[in-house]
This record gives sequence, C-alpha cells and structure tokens, in this order.
Amino acid sequence: MLLRQLFDQESSTYTYLIADVGARQAALVDPVLGQVERDLKLVAELGLELTHVLETHVHADHVTSAGVLRERTGAKTHASASGAPCVDVHLQHGDVVRVGEVVITALATPGHTDDGMSFAVSGHVLTGDTLLIRGCGRADFQNGNPEALFESITGVLFALPDATVVLPAHDYKGMTSSTIGEEKALNPRVVGKTKAEFVGLMNGLKLPPPKHLDVAVPANRACGNVTPES
Repeated sequence: MLLRQLFDQESSTYTYLIADVGARQAALVDPVLGQVERDLKLVAELGLELTHVLETHVHADHVTSAGVLRERTGAKTHASASGAPCVDVHLQHGDVVRVGEVVITALATPGHTDDGMSFAVSGHVLTGDTLLIRGCGRADFQNGNPEALFESITGVLFALPDATVVLPAHDYKGMTSSTIGEEKALNPRVVGKTKAEFVGLMNGLKLPPPKHLDVAVPANRACGNVTPES
C-alpha cells in the first residue's frame, strides 16, 4: 500500500493519497479544489489511475474537488449517507471500500458534523475533523453535537489499537500525525474529562465561524460545484 499525505496551505487541509501500486488503483481522501492539478499530476507520475474519492465530511473551510475529479477521471465519489447527496456511494458504519487489494473501512464518527466519517486502513485511521492532533473539531454548526463527538472519539476511535496512526484532516501547528495511544494519553480535550465536562468545554469555545462557511458548505454538498443550479 502507498499512503501519501498532501497539504493545502490556505486551509491547512491534509489530503491523502491511498493506492495499491500493483493494481495501479488510487483513492484521494478530502481533496481540495485548488489542488486538482497537483493531485492529478502526482497520480499520473506514480503510474496510477484514480478510481475513488472519499470525503470525511462536508467541509466548511475549503471547497472539495470531488466533483471535478469525478468528471476528469471517472472516479467514484464516497461519503457518509448523512452527507452530500451528490456522491456516487453513500457509506454506513462498517462499509468497506476496496482500492485494488487495499481495504478501507468506513467508521461513522459524527459530532463535528452529523456526517462525520473516519477511514481505517492498514494500521492507520484518517479521522477528518473528529480527532485532531491534541485536539478535535468544533461542534457548533452543520448539526454538530458535542455529545456525539465525545462518543465518536472515545467510543469509536479510542477503541482502535493504541499503535494506530492518526492522520487528521487538518493541523495548524505543523504536526503531521499522531497515534491513538498518544491521543488517549495526551489530548487535552478529552483526557480526564467526563462527557459532561467535554460538552461544557466545547459549548464554551465561542469560536468565530469559518470564513468560507457560506460558500464551502453549499458547494461541498454539490460535490464542489461552486455555482449550483438555482
């Protein structure tokens, strides 16, 4: 398996390339519209065919390139059944996506948004905004729910083996990865906190809205169509 981490500086978004090199099939997770040419160039340079595009959730801080990638490559788009209606495959908890012989397991992890999905693959878990390195996503818009977020982190992600490598959708401090064991021991949002304490903390953050919220959410519900039909 090939697993590559890519970065969009404007939104601090990580996009992930997952591939079965032998089968020459590849998936992109959380691709960014402004990075289409970079991503397609890398796929071509590695001699791969883009067959799958996966989204961890409907993003509020950047516009996805899922729709453009589907148009240009024929790749099938995948996301939570609670998310964008435009995707080809709506995923439920436990569903499997196969990229060649590489098995990606969908884990429903709502809370940051109601459609939050993480993806487990070969000792790694792509956590979207559900679990960040020493943090977690906010839960105050897009049907976010701090109670659900706590359960997703502690009940779903923290149930994975401690050695599982955590690959988030964002990082703002120059960190690239962590592990489940590290986050269980060191993540200040959840360590030593009851659900009620976590909910109180999250409800008290009082963060400003993401600056691209009004554009990104409707565009991403349309798979990146920034001028949806009226």
